[in-house]
Amino acid sequence: MYRQRLTLPALTLTALTLLPLAVACGNEKGGGTGSSSVGADTEPSVTGVHWTVDSVTVNGTTHPAPDGAHVEIAKDGRATGNYGCNSFHSTATFKGDRITLSRTLSTEMACEKRPMEFEASLARALAAGPLTAEAGQGKLTLTTTEGDRVHLTEKKDAPLYGTKWTVNSLVGGDVAQSLPAAADGKAWLTFTKKSGDKEAGDKKGANKKGADKETGTVSGSLGCNRVSAKATVRGSHITLGAPRTTRQMCSGSLMTAEKSLLKLFDSTVSYRIDHRAITLTSENGEGIGAMADR
Repeated sequence: MYRQRLTLPALTLTALTLLPLAVACGNEKGGGTGSSSVGADTEPSVTGVHWTVDSVTVNGTTHPAPDGAHVEIAKDGRATGNYGCNSFHSTATFKGDRITLSRTLSTEMACEKRPMEFEASLARALAAGPLTAEAGQGKLTLTTTEGDRVHLTEKKDAPLYGTKWTVNSLVGGDVAQSLPAAADGKAWLTFTKKSGDKEAGDKKGANKKGADKETGTVSGSLGCNRVSAKATVRGSHITLGAPRTTRQMCSGSLMTAEKSLLKLFDSTVSYRIDHRAITLTSENGEGIGAMADR
């Protein structure tokens, strides 16, 4: 559950929500509200980018960020992310190259084997006042008036083709549930494009209407049995052919998960990629969520 905090004590974690800010410096580009850029010369955009938090430098000492710490910056100024344990979202206002946070919301979990001290250090750095932003060549630095810095790197979305997508959830409408424990890490899919076809247009599944179709295959594991089928990508949809599978019998929970995955085949599903996550959703709202293997 998210809770709103109006104060920022020394060790509060909600200060981390300063990270996901849309930065404006110089003239805005494009027509979107809040779309902004940084730098007088190259003006690289910081919106619509998945920024991985690399480290925070406080009082001259650099602390590496935990895996999973990232920032998503929307063009309208809304931002979401995760700083290694807790999730967050916030709103920002801008003046020149300075950033001011408002309406901060965050989760309040304590994670085992996660550097909670890092979150506290990052919170103190980002709550110190307006931040100066510098961006360029896939890097973003947010600097406090005291000289402490947050270092971030742009990360591209995983490609649809050639990625091993490990299934981690079953989706039904607005509800997602984890795979049975027995199937954890055992179900995966990889899409392969037919040689000579053009690359899929937009990895987020937002190809231009009328885009040429791309034929290929999908193969992988259903958790118990291997599977393969034809896969034709057009726009934001993938038409999966009739599945060809092995005939091994496994435990009840594995077979239950497998039946759910098989429902996606011999039909057309919509797909969307968000950084290293993909969702495949059928017309009735059922589908899967999966993560790209590193």
